[in-house]
Amino acid sequence: MAIHIGKSLTRLLLGWLIGSLAGLSVGLAMGLWSWCRAIGDAAISSLYPIPKIALLPLFILWLGIGESSKITTIALGVFFPMAVSVCAAVDAAPRPFIRMAQSFGLDRMAIIVKVVLPSALPAMLACARITISTGLVLLVAAEMIGAQYGIGAYILAAGNIMDSEKLLAGVLVLSLLGTCAGAVIAALERTLLRWR
Repeated sequence: MAIHIGKSLTRLLLGWLIGSLAGLSVGLAMGLWSWCRAIGDAAISSLYPIPKIALLPLFILWLGIGESSKITTIALGVFFPMAVSVCAAVDAAPRPFIRMAQSFGLDRMAIIVKVVLPSALPAMLACARITISTGLVLLVAAEMIGAQYGIGAYILAAGNIMDSEKLLAGVLVLSLLGTCAGAVIAALERTLLRWR
């Protein structure tokens, strides 16, 4: 079981980090510059509704059956909600605070760092809670389609031989992973949002 957990954790962390960082970057750009929003809105509106697991066979054709296709599926599933959430959070930054910062002579970068990002941080962390769950769902689905090791592959193998104990053990591990991830994000919230 340990090898399955290790493989799944590696895929989940890599996919979630890549998707979150990409979503954060795109969401910030969309929130700060109108021309980025014009491009980003069109792309996200057309691609977001597509079920990401439906793209896995395509990723397998393009990237092979190894780790890349699974990590890409997770990253893509995390990217879209993160980009949308960050864009909305940046757009909702309090205008009076921005105008006050401008009146004190802060430049654009200082306003982004000292006003916009702190006001958007709660929404970013809330989105992180959602996307880690999305990542877990996509991880299991991707491992069930084409993996030898991983919790999804473990659950699929247990289901094929009707081994209910192993099946429930796999589900319990997924639940524990989700709980641990939620606890880590809650700890980050307590640390980063002490000013609230």
